[in-house]
Amino acid sequence: QVQVVESGGGLVQPGGSLRLSCAASGSFTSIYAMGWYRQAPGKQRELVASIISGDKTNYADSVKGRFTISRDSASNTVYLQMNSLKPEDTAVYYCNVNIMLKGYWGQGTQVTVSS
Repeated sequence: QVQVVESGGGLVQPGGSLRLSCAASGSFTSIYAMGWYRQAPGKQRELVASIISGDKTNYADSVKGRFTISRDSASNTVYLQMNSLKPEDTAVYYCNVNIMLKGYWGQGTQVTVSS
C-alpha cells in the first residue's frame, strides 16, 4: 500500500510564487521517479516536471526557467517551486510516484493564479 499526499496549493497573484510538496509513504523500498502533472478545466492532464533516481529532471516547455523540481530521497518527498506564475498555470496539480514501474497518484492540490 502506497499513499501519496500533496500540499501547498492556493491562490496567488500573477508573478507570485508557490511551493508544492508531495510525500510518499507505505510499503516500498525505493522510488524510481516522482513527478508533477496538472489538469486545467476542459483540458487533458499534462506533465509539468519529473525527477528520476539520479536526479535527472525533465520539464514541460511552458514552465522551463520558472519551475524547479527537487527531491528529498530520505523522506520520499518531492517539491515543485513555482515562480513567475501566470494565469495559465491555474490547474489542479497532481503528484505521481513511480515504484516498480507502477504509478501512484495523489488527490491533487488546486493552484489558482489570479489578480
